[in-house]
Amino acid sequence: MPIDGRTTTLRELVDALDTAVVGTVVGDPSAVVSSVALVDGAELAADAGPTGEPGDAASAAPDVCLHVGVRDEEALAYFASLTGRPPSLRPRAVLSKTTSPEVRAAARGADVALVEMHPRARWDHVLPRVQRMLDRSHRHTAPADPDLLAVDTDLFDLAQSVARNAGGMVSIEDATSRVLAHSPSDETADELRTLSILGREGPRDYLRVLHRWGVYDRLRTGDEVVDVPEHAELGTKRRLVVGIREPADGSETGRTLGSIWLQQGEQPFAADAADVLRGAAAIAARIIVRTHNAPSTEELLIRRLFGLHGEGVDVPSLAGALNLPSAGPVAVLGFAASGHGRLGRASSVLRLHASAFRRDSVTTMFGDRAYVLLPGYTSEQAVAAWARQLVGALEESRAVVLRAAIAAGVAHLGDVAAARAEVDRVLDGTADNPPEGRVTTLAESRTAVLLGEILDLVSAREELHDPRVEALRTYDERHGTELRASAAAFLAGHGDVRSAAERVRVHPNTLRYRLRRVEQVTGLDLRDPSDRLLLELQLVMRARRG
Repeated sequence: MPIDGRTTTLRELVDALDTAVVGTVVGDPSAVVSSVALVDGAELAADAGPTGEPGDAASAAPDVCLHVGVRDEEALAYFASLTGRPPSLRPRAVLSKTTSPEVRAAARGADVALVEMHPRARWDHVLPRVQRMLDRSHRHTAPADPDLLAVDTDLFDLAQSVARNAGGMVSIEDATSRVLAHSPSDETADELRTLSILGREGPRDYLRVLHRWGVYDRLRTGDEVVDVPEHAELGTKRRLVVGIREPADGSETGRTLGSIWLQQGEQPFAADAADVLRGAAAIAARIIVRTHNAPSTEELLIRRLFGLHGEGVDVPSLAGALNLPSAGPVAVLGFAASGHGRLGRASSVLRLHASAFRRDSVTTMFGDRAYVLLPGYTSEQAVAAWARQLVGALEESRAVVLRAAIAAGVAHLGDVAAARAEVDRVLDGTADNPPEGRVTTLAESRTAVLLGEILDLVSAREELHDPRVEALRTYDERHGTELRASAAAFLAGHGDVRSAAERVRVHPNTLRYRLRRVEQVTGLDLRDPSDRLLLELQLVMRARRG
């Protein structure tokens, strides 16, 4: 399946793959490429057709084809079938380990560039790198900033910047010593670098030497740049290496994410190479953490379904990708932690419980909330019973107090985003006054939800703030009085002075005096229903803001 993107040249693609992976290029290296596909011998035969002509289903070819396990005779037949085809029906370049003189000549005859791949190159490493290069061309319209501290850099940009500023050849590895990115190699690259870039493990004798010298221990314990001398017997050059550690809040060390290796080339390292490596390690840590935290393709689809990412939903395609029924009722639930708590690790437990309850359930985290979709449910009672059981279990086992809101009987997947917005309204509206059992619906909590939204609308518009109530707040602050609390108790008690006095713990006559003072300060008449309604609305709004 071709992967489309903006264009780059074959030469840029070859340079990104490194001389350890690719050899000579037969043909035009300036050919523009923007898509790639992985094909084997059987696919080549099908593409050529039984007579060597394009098959009936011939369509636009990807710009780059990676030939996996293709024999000489298959390659020759394939290139012969391309001869005379229009440019849209033949690739611009083929990456192959099958590069005999006959195959090269056939590629030239077909006007297709042939890139010689290292016999030990791993296609499962090559394909992602090609995809990454093309995808990078799609995302960025300008060349990478040469400044090492550029905030929009990626690991390959970073590797090239370190090589340029520190001297030598750079490899950035993860915690398992797998190469994530590297700068271009030259003829001084040793076997260790070549094997690493090819996706192979370095010489075991050298790894034992590194352990004996304590290199890995030193990388794990600080930001020291370790100088690893050359080893003539093993054929390895001198290297500088620094550990990449996850940024830790208030901690001296974070989790080890990988390392940056700088192999010396023909010239000595730059005088400030150690400082460059330390700065690069900090940048690499942010890039790796950002990459790890980036949502997957499936997660992006799920968020689109819930209306959390982008607009519009192609329901049939999305249902097929997520293995969901495209028709029929579904239930949507939202979960949030009560008070100032956070879901934290409870989100993974929630996902497990949802999958156990319904195998085709869909769960996602977004911000400080979790959302669950349960296909096939119309009964709020059944879903509420499960949600209450889950909330109770999490509170007991994880000490996490959750609230949940339900929208059941959602008729169509296209309505899930609206249902998610509904459960958000309920979670927002019941945050200060959770319902009994902490699981509710919009119908059950409509008063709290609507009142909360009305108060939010009033709060957001300064012209709807009554200056008379603001004067009451100023009076309390200047004189140390409690006129607002007394008025709020009187209004909450529906004008019953005795019960209001008990609530604020004063004598009824004291409360009557305070209420007269409220009328004097504000000019409101507490016998007037409209004034009482306005005052209560303004006091509750200010309490929510405070």
